[in-house]
Amino acid sequence: MKVLSFIIIVISAGILAGLVHGMLNIVVVEPYLDNAIGIENQRMFAEGQAKDTPQFWKQFSDYRIWQKQGSIVAGAMLGASTGALFGLVFAYSKKSLPGNSDIKKALILAVIMWAVLYFIPFLKYPANPPTVGDPDTITFRATTYALFVALSGFGAIGFSMLYKKMRNKKFLAFVGYIGFMGITFVVMPANPDPINTSMDLVNGFRIISASTMTAYWISNGIILGWMWKKVKPDAVLT
Repeated sequence: MKVLSFIIIVISAGILAGLVHGMLNIVVVEPYLDNAIGIENQRMFAEGQAKDTPQFWKQFSDYRIWQKQGSIVAGAMLGASTGALFGLVFAYSKKSLPGNSDIKKALILAVIMWAVLYFIPFLKYPANPPTVGDPDTITFRATTYALFVALSGFGAIGFSMLYKKMRNKKFLAFVGYIGFMGITFVVMPANPDPINTSMDLVNGFRIISASTMTAYWISNGIILGWMWKKVKPDAVLT
């Protein structure tokens, strides 16, 4: 393994996919955030927590510009961290993945990791706009979500090892993982915060945010597979 080449392409692929995610967020997710924050602002005005003044809107506009610009940086950071994990798993499992090219293998793994680390946790804890939820429960919500992701990820690793060891009835490994996650769904606590805003807005936000995360994983798979094919970091050194 050419370690330096491996590190460069893994981090580069992750960052590029993260930038795709960040730019998509600005185009398709931010309008939902603007609507959700607008509703929250009107509630604050009605309750006397803030005043509808030019100064308020100037500060709000400056903050939102900073926030939107930061989403690009956040996307790159997401790509660097998640992409590193993706690259390590790909290097370890490449030979056992189906597909006749590096791109196909990377795409298949990207779909698996998308399902395990994002989509299955999303089914239990779907994303909400930032203004939905009690600030006092942020730590609890973040902890339960991270724990669910960890259980899904380690469960997938454990049952994949079982899959490799089983000569016959390999489907039992899939059944085991589904059963394990079913129990996890039941045992893990629900989101404690009621939703007091338009469900059309919330559901639209969930669909769009899920779409951008899907685009991120697909992008990471394609980019890493293409780079791997070109650089061949796993080629035997002579």
